[in-house]
Amino acid sequence: MSPDPDRLSSNPLLRPPPAPVANAGERAFDAVAAAASVRDAGVPTDEPWCDTARAVFGASEFVARVAERQPAAFAELAAAGMPAPGDADALARRLEETVAATLIDAEDEPGLMRALRRFRALESARIAWRDLTGQATIDATLAAQSALADACIRVTLARLEVWAQARHGVPRDAAGQPQSLVVLGMGKLGGGELNFSSDIDLILLYGEPGTTDGDRPLEHDAYFMRLGQRLIRILDERTADGYVFRVDMRLRPFGTSGPLVMHTAQLEQYLLTQAREWERFALVKARPISGDQVSVQAVEELLRPFVFRRYLDFGAFESLRDLKARLEREMARKGLHGNVKYGRGGIREIEFVAQAFQLIRGGREPRLRQRSLLGILGALDQLGELPSEVIADLAAAYRFLRRVENRLQARADERVHALPRDPDGRAWLAWVLGLEDEADLKRELDHHTGRVQACFNEVFNLPGPEGEGADDGVDAGLGPVWEAELAEDEAEAVLAQAGFSEPADVRRRLTTLQQSSRFRTLSATARARLDTLMPLLLADVAAVAANGRTLGRLLALIEAVARRSVYLSLLAENAAARRRLVELCAASAWIADFVTRHPILLDELIDPDSLYEPLDRAAVAAEIEEALVGVDSDDLEAQMDALRRVRQTNVLRVAAVDITGRLPLMRVSDYLTWIAEAVLEAVHRLVYNQTVARYGRPRSRLDGVEREPAFGIVAYGKLGGIELGYGSDLDLVFLYDAEGEDLGTDGERELDNATFFARLAQRIIHFLNTPTPAGVLYEIDTRLRPNGSAGMLVSTLDAFTRYQHENAWTWEHQALVRARMVVGDETLATRFETVRAEVLQRPRDPDTLRDEVVSMRERMRRELARGGRDRFDLKQDRGGVADIEFMVQYGVLAGACATPALAEYTDNIRLIEALAAHDHLDADEARLLADAYRGFRTRIHRLALLDEPAVVEPDDELAAYVDTIAALWERRMGGAVNEQ
Repeated sequence: MSPDPDRLSSNPLLRPPPAPVANAGERAFDAVAAAASVRDAGVPTDEPWCDTARAVFGASEFVARVAERQPAAFAELAAAGMPAPGDADALARRLEETVAATLIDAEDEPGLMRALRRFRALESARIAWRDLTGQATIDATLAAQSALADACIRVTLARLEVWAQARHGVPRDAAGQPQSLVVLGMGKLGGGELNFSSDIDLILLYGEPGTTDGDRPLEHDAYFMRLGQRLIRILDERTADGYVFRVDMRLRPFGTSGPLVMHTAQLEQYLLTQAREWERFALVKARPISGDQVSVQAVEELLRPFVFRRYLDFGAFESLRDLKARLEREMARKGLHGNVKYGRGGIREIEFVAQAFQLIRGGREPRLRQRSLLGILGALDQLGELPSEVIADLAAAYRFLRRVENRLQARADERVHALPRDPDGRAWLAWVLGLEDEADLKRELDHHTGRVQACFNEVFNLPGPEGEGADDGVDAGLGPVWEAELAEDEAEAVLAQAGFSEPADVRRRLTTLQQSSRFRTLSATARARLDTLMPLLLADVAAVAANGRTLGRLLALIEAVARRSVYLSLLAENAAARRRLVELCAASAWIADFVTRHPILLDELIDPDSLYEPLDRAAVAAEIEEALVGVDSDDLEAQMDALRRVRQTNVLRVAAVDITGRLPLMRVSDYLTWIAEAVLEAVHRLVYNQTVARYGRPRSRLDGVEREPAFGIVAYGKLGGIELGYGSDLDLVFLYDAEGEDLGTDGERELDNATFFARLAQRIIHFLNTPTPAGVLYEIDTRLRPNGSAGMLVSTLDAFTRYQHENAWTWEHQALVRARMVVGDETLATRFETVRAEVLQRPRDPDTLRDEVVSMRERMRRELARGGRDRFDLKQDRGGVADIEFMVQYGVLAGACATPALAEYTDNIRLIEALAAHDHLDADEARLLADAYRGFRTRIHRLALLDEPAVVEPDDELAAYVDTIAALWERRMGGAVNEQ
């Protein structure tokens, strides 16, 4: 059991120190008191403070040394109670005051170096005092140390730039704006988590090439190179006053062989052509500490897509495992033991866990793009990526291990990560941590490192002490088959033994894949990942029925994603996800094709709880909002991709649970309809805001009151009838309220309201059906608008009303039966429903109406039916779905005048029920219609999942449905639909 964490946050120095520590503290206290006396510095003399000072000086010889060298400044801090140092801005202001008071002349570099070193030493001593005495948490200590480094860099650079510009002029970009050196803080500094005695890892950049504008001009490359060299030397050089921070530049592009400073175009070229995988891990924490706004923005825009890939990068697991293995080999070679940073269960393993999720999902999840490790753990908890108790263990371990690391380093201001080997050193460490003794220290360390190592092994799929955590996938001896190491007959025998029903065909398929041009040109990394995956995948496929057909579907997917080998890593890394993919592809060709076209959906296979739990409209809308968090409001492509991913993910969830048979047909359509409605709502909002930003808001004046005209989207067909299928188009009509005086938009680029809403509708359609790398959101059909393709894209509600009453054909009134407003102002929706009801409830001559409906049905069947002598078109042939829909629409149009309730619903099942409830159908007819309609739609639906057309060979059940509907059509509509 872990010791009580509360005792680690209180003052650990209240307990009596070990004798060697007490003796050292007493000697240091005497030395400080003597120095203070000589310089007339009045340090506190009360007994509690003196006891604390002895303890702190015993814990940290560095603090004692600073107090002895700067007694007046130290005494001032002590008298004030060692207050918190403040943020980077506050520190920078104090440092600038110190520098200004120290410099002798205009360019006093020695004075600058002296002021920096004394300031850094004093502030570090303050930070160490607060940490050792429990006045500051470890989080605050790390933040304070990082803020101190930021302040030192900024103040130093500001002075150096003033001196350089006085000599050479100002470096400017093409627009004439001043440029300044961009300093990227990397690693712990970038994350705001700097150790007490850390090096600072930096990358130096600038915006654009050019020449400074002074009397002694320099090319920007030379100017910023000199500036960078001077900055590094002033911070890093050891003098009689020590150093400010050790500077490490090895993380820059090309490492030690690369230029010290480069401009953003050079950085872009490097990232595109030369950067290595491990640099993504380094750059995940990159944080601009200085630089002009334009250059900083350019750098961040270059780094973001390199670090955070748009797709799910499961290759990060493999890369981090390899990096961890190299670190362990290096530790073993150097004989490093008890290392809290690099050792098993140490800080680096916690960082690797966080970085793995950042690099895999950060391209799609903005919350994972932050730099703080504890912030990342919090985001992982919010996103449910790891159990909350695991997150709590990792956070507790991180804080404890960083506290250990910091106190080791604060002892003598040395960069050390290893535990002391001598008994006195371990006793000292236990005491400064507030632990009882060395045994207590070991228990605490073992507790935290054990939890970390268990989590690391599970996340990275590594075997634990008893082998737990290993991928349980087995390849059934199929490796040699994939590697083509066996003769044809031997390979086929192995395939047959594994369970393949057509081993010769499987072997030929594998050979075809391996001989394809795409396969032969794979990178070495992709080929290695494919070689790992394929035997495992073959074994999983062999276990399902119709495994030959399933393999064909999966090989198409593998061929499509092979160049993006991160997807191969995903499937090789996660046996459960791989098997779920096999199951889905075995059950549905449509799902296989859907995932092949949108491989980003492979991520959904990881979490079965999410995969098999489709969302209602509100939950889809919430997921859309979450997906748009962090997406720039002006980045149309990113918004398009975000909505496409949400739509594809949710459709896959519906399909996944659908093929299990747990969802009835009507619920499947409900879910697919909700997805479309939520997407339309989001698209309307995004596009409306963008259109308003360009042209201003539309305005009208009605009865002397200025207002904003309402806009709405009406859904017809399957969306209007809440019967959406997997591949359904959206039949849409756009309406707006034109009542009152048209005042136009209120923006600088003024438009009349009609033009504004026409452009709004055009942009909505563009957003929905424009192909992007993430696919098409929905195909849109607007031909049901007034006057069809020849009509205006957007109608006023008044024009729509006149058209429906005066010009619409009977088939358009049939379509109106299944129309409803799915997006728009509530008042406008109510008015639309009123118009719809008025049109549907118009008195009609039943015989004339019947002739018109039958005539339209005959025409539709002639043009659209695809059946024949031995094949039946479930939708369009005689006795099929269209006959049912036309009978229902006829019943509504014929009866709504006398029975307004018939105009209430838009879906066929409830319309049938309403016709029966109000005696427009007898109960038996309603039951026959509803049963047949469900039966036909279920078959159409299943065929869609198999990616097959809705044309089948008739069977007994189907023949019964067809005969029933044909007889009912003859009885109600006055005769059979003509054959041709």
